Amino acid sequence: MDIMKKTEEMARKAKLAASAMANLSTSLKNKALLAMAKAIQEKAEDIISKNRIDVKEAKEKGLAISLIDRLTVNDKRISNMSKGLREIAELPDPVGEVIEHKVRPNGLRIDKVRVPLGVVAIIYESRPNVTCDAAGLCLKAGNAVILRGGSEAINSNMIIAKVLQEAAYSSGIPQGAIQLVETTDREAVSQLVKMDGFIDVVIPRGSEEMIKKIKANATVPVIGHGKGLCHIYVDKSADLRMAERICFNAKVQRPGVCNAMETLLVHKDIAGEFLPGMIKKFEEAKVEIRGDEKTKSILSHVKSAREEDWSTEYLDLILSVKVVDSLSEAIDHINKYGSMHSEAILARDKDAAQKFLKEVDASSVFWNASTRFTDGGEFGMGAEIGISNQKLHARGPMGVRELTSTKFVIYGDGQIRE
Repeated sequence: MDIMKKTEEMARKAKLAASAMANLSTSLKNKALLAMAKAIQEKAEDIISKNRIDVKEAKEKGLAISLIDRLTVNDKRISNMSKGLREIAELPDPVGEVIEHKVRPNGLRIDKVRVPLGVVAIIYESRPNVTCDAAGLCLKAGNAVILRGGSEAINSNMIIAKVLQEAAYSSGIPQGAIQLVETTDREAVSQLVKMDGFIDVVIPRGSEEMIKKIKANATVPVIGHGKGLCHIYVDKSADLRMAERICFNAKVQRPGVCNAMETLLVHKDIAGEFLPGMIKKFEEAKVEIRGDEKTKSILSHVKSAREEDWSTEYLDLILSVKVVDSLSEAIDHINKYGSMHSEAILARDKDAAQKFLKEVDASSVFWNASTRFTDGGEFGMGAEIGISNQKLHARGPMGVRELTSTKFVIYGDGQIRE
């Protein structure tokens, strides 16, 4: 069967499944999620074995260490996948939730109610855990899902999807509710993003280049999950010991993820005191520093930052550093170069912090905390589809509630419009 026919067949199955999914009871969905969580744990050895094939091929192709880290599945990550599914099962079911109620003067009762999106196509790169998280979240929100992972993770994704499907379908979830595109041919993506009659929304999660291409070619609505060019601004009022801890965590704890810090901004009044110790700690952790002229005037040995560094998501142990004259300059820099993902201010000055939180344009803004917390699990969502850095339909980490839409339900007793 050619790619066009195969992709359309998947979309048709998903559309049929979505109608049934919208009417499933909460108890059945939770039963399936718990069965999926158990199956993932029980099949850990098989999943890790298949993942080793992908990791080996990635290393042979010379993929970056940060990408190989994202690709790798181990016992801890299997445990986290299983835990995520159990946490999703514990979340309130958003389907049917009345989020607004009003009674009009003519007696009409109007409810605004949460409903599933329908068929969700998720296109993503590298991380096999997304296969698990996305399937679980879409199931809880009453959606059918078509998953299309990257070619570098094809073996991992296929085994994870198979384990999830068997557990879900044996629990009563309709066939076709969880599907994986098993071809690595990009033509399948080109077809998916144009299937308006079957697919309700496309969620791309990966490189900026991939997302731009999908947005340019899609006729299905797209919710983009783009790059994370995250900043931390250390204000002149900051607790410098706290700042050192937070900045180190935001860059070093896991540099290859979208909520890691890529640029450090420091107020000129404390730069001379703060930067020598901070940069020494970074360099001991093998972080390459690229500083502006003011940073180099304090630490002459650091590499000079170029204009393109301010707009680069390194996903690596590389950090841009800039000394700024004011809070306003920091905010302007972030709003010019940032990707509207996650931004933080470290300050004791409440007024400075509030100005930053109000004026920085990003999906998540932090005061005295690491940007590494921008995550569905850390936000109490159980897991996430990804982190949307656009402004429609959802922004920031997308969990179960963000995978629903709404409809108005109106109750009357004979009213007519005059």
